[in-house]
Amino acid sequence: MMSLSDKFKILTQYLLPKHFVSVLAGHLAQVRTPWFKNLFITKFAKAYNIDMSIAVEPELTKYACFNDFFTRAIKAETRPIDESENAFCSPVDGAMSQFGKIEDGRIVQAKNHHYSALELLGGDKELADNFIDGEFCTIYLAPKDYHRIHMPCDGELISMSHVPGQLFSVNPLTAQNVPRLFARNERVVNIFETKFGKMALVLVGATIVGSIETTWAGNITPPSRKDVRTWKYNPREVSIKKGMEMGRFKLGSTVVLLMENKNWQWDDAVALEVDLLLGQRLVSDI
Repeated sequence: MMSLSDKFKILTQYLLPKHFVSVLAGHLAQVRTPWFKNLFITKFAKAYNIDMSIAVEPELTKYACFNDFFTRAIKAETRPIDESENAFCSPVDGAMSQFGKIEDGRIVQAKNHHYSALELLGGDKELADNFIDGEFCTIYLAPKDYHRIHMPCDGELISMSHVPGQLFSVNPLTAQNVPRLFARNERVVNIFETKFGKMALVLVGATIVGSIETTWAGNITPPSRKDVRTWKYNPREVSIKKGMEMGRFKLGSTVVLLMENKNWQWDDAVALEVDLLLGQRLVSDI
């Protein structure tokens, strides 16, 4: 049974002016005044016990602003990419919150909570039909994690859509108690053609996420429009190899992966709430 404290936290999610707070946080994260950004960064790093030994730049005061620190690069050798031919890898550091079959277009969010691939993908039925009986996984990036997103396999970009929405927190408590959370929040839907079939790599926004970026288009959020906007790409216009960076979050969020392939065997190391590392093999057989 949910505690009174947790109930209050969920209630504030509905009452909080989430977009205003997120815009304000985005501005603060860009401040370059040395005393302010150094205090902000050092307090954050201490609070979340962030391991700076894996960062390309380990000295906290060397970052020009909080956003630069938060999206810091890490040493490539600390996150080796599984180079096996059929290896489908984790695109991020994070915790596996859910994974498995997409049942007749329905995706598990948490116990007693589901949402549809159709609504996650912005209402595009033709696109959603590719994943109706496919596989999915949802990976939560905590504040302590590395916040760049990399390709889990080779892919050619077909389309990118910005889907406006709410900015609820995406932490485990909220995921367990806010219905259709990932289909309600603002998100960037990236569709790739891969050797395993079509892949949707969905970057979900959250409270105080300053922006979502992709390597080919730059900042996608925060938006200036309220309708779904889609960009189409020609074959081989944007080709990204496995392990290469494809985007980043400025402050934490969630990645949802959808695959149309129906014959996945998830690796034995993959389990609910298990921490994953970028480049780790997710699927043992395809």
